[in-house]
Amino acid sequence: MDTLLDILSWLLLTTGGIFVFAGGLGALRMPDLYTRMHAASVTDSIGPILIITGIMLQSGLALASVKLVAILLFLLLAGPTASNALASAALLSGYKPGGPASSTQDAEK
Repeated sequence: MDTLLDILSWLLLTTGGIFVFAGGLGALRMPDLYTRMHAASVTDSIGPILIITGIMLQSGLALASVKLVAILLFLLLAGPTASNALASAALLSGYKPGGPASSTQDAEK
């Protein structure tokens, strides 16, 4: 049973790491603020769920698991809220979707 939990845990940790890496790469490669923010917010949603679940499987039923659940809930509440606030601030400051770094506007010049 311990071997099965170890395999499942490392599978979750590896998959979560891949999602975080892909989101970071997407944040670097996307052309404007809104698409970068989308890549980062998707990573903020699925990455911590997988990684913290894998860590909880490693720690077993202990106080550490309760603390990890509290951290996960905080991350799942704070991440989307921060993304929404950033998008609203960008929109209010006049940064339009497909902004200055957009390839369509570069082609028109």
